[in-house]
Parts: sequence; C-alpha cells; structure tokens
Amino acid sequence: MYTLYYLPNTCSLATHVVLRELDLPLTLVNKADVDDYSKINPVGVVPVLDNGKQRIREGAAIILHLLEQHHHAQSTLSHFDKEQSRQDILFANATMHPAYSRLFFIDQNISDKGAKAQAFQAATDAINALWKIVDNTLYNQVFLGGNKPSAADIMLTVYSRWGMYFPVDITVGNSVQKMLDAVQQLPSFQASLSAES
Repeated sequence: MYTLYYLPNTCSLATHVVLRELDLPLTLVNKADVDDYSKINPVGVVPVLDNGKQRIREGAAIILHLLEQHHHAQSTLSHFDKEQSRQDILFANATMHPAYSRLFFIDQNISDKGAKAQAFQAATDAINALWKIVDNTLYNQVFLGGNKPSAADIMLTVYSRWGMYFPVDITVGNSVQKMLDAVQQLPSFQASLSAES
C-alpha cells in the first residue's frame, strides 16, 4: 500500500495518475490536512510517496521508482526504450515544469503591472518554444511513448493545465493537443481528478 501526499492541481497529480495506471493500491493524504508537513518533507512540497519502508520525495524520482519497481505491471503505460523514457521524464520534470513554475513566481512576486506583464510574456514565449519541440517529437506518433501514453505524457499534461490560472496565451501544436486530449481522457486521469476534487 502506498500513501501519496498531494495537493489538488499540482504536480502530484501526475504521480497519482501513474499509480492508478499501474493499478497500485494507494491512500491519498492532502498536504493541507497534515498538522506539521515539514516532518513529512522539510522542503514543504508535494508529492511525497510513502511505501511503508521509506518516504520518496520529488515527482520524477517517485515516478522512476514506481516504473522500476512495477515494470511487469499490466499497464497501459508504455515501457519502450528505457533510456528514452528516462530522458522524457526528466525533460518534463527539469525543463517544462520549471518553465511553468515561473508563471507562479511572477504572479506572487512582481507587483508592478507593466513589469509583471513583460515577465509573463517572456515566460510564455519560453513555454511555447518548449511545446514546439514536443510537437515536433510527436509528429509521427501519438505519445512520447509511441502508441501508448508514457509517464512523461502524463506529467506534461498535468503541467499544461496550469496556464489557465494566468493571463497568458500558451499555444500548442495539433500533435501536442491530440496527446493532451488523449491523456486527459484516460480513466486513470479522470479518476485522479475526481478523487482530488
């Protein structure tokens, strides 16, 4: 049994979906319901996964751990080339996630309207450039994992939803939009959203 510490609409949603895709038993604990979350994670962020023996922090580390431990699970998750899969997961985590995180930073830390608008535009331009790279990768395939969704597709789909919280115009190509739509229609994605709402 796994315990996942989460917050709704954050990157922990990707870990939640992966757990469901792997058909693993889990208990959800909302970070907001924990009296002293610093005892769970001194950094204060989600996700954290407790497997009964250890607590694993950082979304990409958790997902890589789950895929390694349960690589024989009957799952719709693609387990194509291991190195490519790792690269895609780390691109999502270390490149796309920080690009979107800048939007939150700008919103919370810049008060001057002109400076904020300029910063939002610069962040949006960077995000749009990254989506073009993903769109090119998806030109001849539906998912980064080929014909089946991968953990990286799930991660990117979760991050893509964050743009709606800000006054920005994030654009994705047709191939990316098909991937995002397909991932959001997965029963595991819908069940995770429902469980966290």
